[in-house]
Amino acid sequence: MSNSKMGCEVHRHSSLHHCVFDFARYALSLSQIPTLVLCSGHILSTEVARACFVCNDFKRIKELLIKTMLAAPTTSSNGKTAGPHKSWKKVNEERKALKRQRKQDKLLKELQQAKEAESQAEKAANEVQAKDKLNPSTLSIAVPGSILENAQSNELRAYVAGQIARAACIFRVNEVIVFDDVGIATARETKRSYEADAEGSSSGTVRSSSLQLARILQYLECPQYLRKYFFPLHKDLKYSGLLNPLDTPHHLRQQSKFRYREGVICDKKAKEGHSYANVGLLNDVLVDKAIEPGVRVTVKMEPQSESCRKQRGTLVSPDEPRRETGVYWGYQVRIAHSMSEIFTKSPYANGYDVTVGTSDRGTNVHEVPNRSYSFKHMLIVFGGLQGLESALANDEKLTVDDPELLFDHYLNVLPRQGSRTIRTEEALLIALAALQEKLQPQVADVETDLSDLLPKSEDSGIAVRRDVLVSKKQTKRKQVEDTTDETVVDEPPFSKPLPKVTRLTANPFADSSEALAKNTPAEDDFEVVSSTTVSGTSHSCADDDLSRFD
Repeated sequence: MSNSKMGCEVHRHSSLHHCVFDFARYALSLSQIPTLVLCSGHILSTEVARACFVCNDFKRIKELLIKTMLAAPTTSSNGKTAGPHKSWKKVNEERKALKRQRKQDKLLKELQQAKEAESQAEKAANEVQAKDKLNPSTLSIAVPGSILENAQSNELRAYVAGQIARAACIFRVNEVIVFDDVGIATARETKRSYEADAEGSSSGTVRSSSLQLARILQYLECPQYLRKYFFPLHKDLKYSGLLNPLDTPHHLRQQSKFRYREGVICDKKAKEGHSYANVGLLNDVLVDKAIEPGVRVTVKMEPQSESCRKQRGTLVSPDEPRRETGVYWGYQVRIAHSMSEIFTKSPYANGYDVTVGTSDRGTNVHEVPNRSYSFKHMLIVFGGLQGLESALANDEKLTVDDPELLFDHYLNVLPRQGSRTIRTEEALLIALAALQEKLQPQVADVETDLSDLLPKSEDSGIAVRRDVLVSKKQTKRKQVEDTTDETVVDEPPFSKPLPKVTRLTANPFADSSEALAKNTPAEDDFEVVSSTTVSGTSHSCADDDLSRFD
């Protein structure tokens, strides 16, 4: 760059940086190193300014400052960088392009807001529709509690209750009513009821057999991971381990991925307005409501998000899983102190619209046309040892003499039976199977394919690997125990297999002629085990002492 050009450039920038040069000259005259570094460091590097100061070369500093100012863009008073000079035509084009861009951004924003409003309106409409959506039709059965009194042992009493629970789940029964068909009960045959009366007092009594049947039915319906919270040790549940599991869809495994789960509220501390629920997973689920611990709830699982580690859920009604997915979600158990309470204490607002009684004096079930029983809430009542006639006679509130007058339909579910009597647990399976083609629910269940989400029949009884279910710490501890056991236990020495021997006696199951013709000893497919492998004293084969088989 020539001196004239440099002078012009310096003159152009002198008005902006004249103060910097004066201040630097003043700092050099006073030998102020920090001041010079400060005033020149905002344009030059600190090292260059310090090196020039050490050499006391103010001319060099000035040249460096001029070169830096020429290379750097100038800034206007409003703080924006002033670029090269532009023509008005280019400026107008840039302004128009910017204006068009702003209009496009505004339109996109309005379109996005319209889509969000539409999605929110659709979501609100779906919620309203879900609230207004009718629950599917229900099926209820009523069985007498006295059927357990006919069992010969406590084990058989529990097994009869298990048969009733299995039949109810197989045919998708929604409510099981246990009623007292005897009426008059002594103090030995009664227990204090576990639920309050209609007046609010809990001093009502119920027959022992009815209470045991209801308790076993509730125990089997409850998912396995919740039973320890709701069923403490009780003598009525002593033989519950002998009963067959129901294996219903709401008895989910830990690895099952379904949107609904049964759980219990834990006493774990959560944030305000929330609580934790145990739903059978490794970690508790944070639900959206604060409820006291120990309450059984139905939780709708929310999709797991990558940003949040905690699994969240929403508390819903127990009827929602069946209403939304069509999955059978177990049954409710209710105790009726008499036959009349079956009808008067119905959990539904308008009661049962179709009632069916079963008896050998009823109408032949095969004469009923298919799909002729249209119902919203259907009730099927079964009799005990003496039938429904005895239950009606023992009820003081009912004034009719014929049980057929109590029901809309009075059916004989098995005409021409081979046995004089049919047990109630047998009649339950026969009646529900015979009525399958006769029923027409007003609101049918939703048909959805959930085979990939729910456990299948072939999954039953398959043990899950323990290292998947336990924590890493427990797995490590288990591996350490296995290694110690392997080091302690000594393997027995390998013994050579003993040769096969022949039996000298004749085969008692062979033909006598063949036995006489063949004098050769018969060969058997068994091996003789050496007596040295058995610990203790050896016994001869001729010894009559059979204690070695104990």
